[in-house]
Amino acid sequence: MSLEADIAHSADLIRSSQRLTVLTGAGVSKESGVPTFRDALDGLWARYDPAQLANAAAFQRDPKLVWDFYEYRREIMRPAKPNPGHTALAALERRFPAMSIITQNVDDLHEQAGSRSVIRLHGRISANKCFANCQGSPTPVDVTALEWDRGSGPPPCPHCGAPVRPDVVWFGEALPGDQLQAAIHASENADVMLVVGTSGVVRPAADMPYYAKRHRATLIEINPVESDLTPIIDLWLAGASGEILPRVLTALGAHG
Repeated sequence: MSLEADIAHSADLIRSSQRLTVLTGAGVSKESGVPTFRDALDGLWARYDPAQLANAAAFQRDPKLVWDFYEYRREIMRPAKPNPGHTALAALERRFPAMSIITQNVDDLHEQAGSRSVIRLHGRISANKCFANCQGSPTPVDVTALEWDRGSGPPPCPHCGAPVRPDVVWFGEALPGDQLQAAIHASENADVMLVVGTSGVVRPAADMPYYAKRHRATLIEINPVESDLTPIIDLWLAGASGEILPRVLTALGAHG
């Protein structure tokens, strides 16, 4: 089949869906100019391995180093805007209100595009929390309301004095329990799952298509290259999400 025929077939599958679920990965954000985690390790940060910067032990050992790295990442991500893939998914959600987006991305581009039902497996880089979670897990901290020497590293938690850290999942940490359970529920109840821009390497996010497949969902992958998930996919649309998803949306509109 041609790509055009596959897009039309995908639109037919989505149109008949009652429980549409989407899994998005770094490829979607990369199309908006957001560097992947490893791509962000350039310039001054090129001499570091990601695992040296994104774990609790590293933060305890040198909180300023880790905080500065995340401030750098926030700065380079700040100009990013939703791309046509993000806006197409938001339009899909308006058409299918029961749709859920499970994302591995830590930016908020889905929300900026208008998506509302976003399940965040790896947290949000723009948010912060108390390292000790002194008021419950998590304990959000709004650093814009704090005064501290910004050149000295992270501010202290206003509740307990522990350092404030980015509200993202680090190496060796469990995913947020409520978000993981929501993702599993959405995956197991899906009848169609779009797998968009993910390599399928990072678990447990990569397990979600398997949960969906086990419960007889049809899997549609949108990715320029094959991923670790392609062997279980029912239909692969080879291309960038910003190119393919608007075409799927157009095909949906063209046939009612």
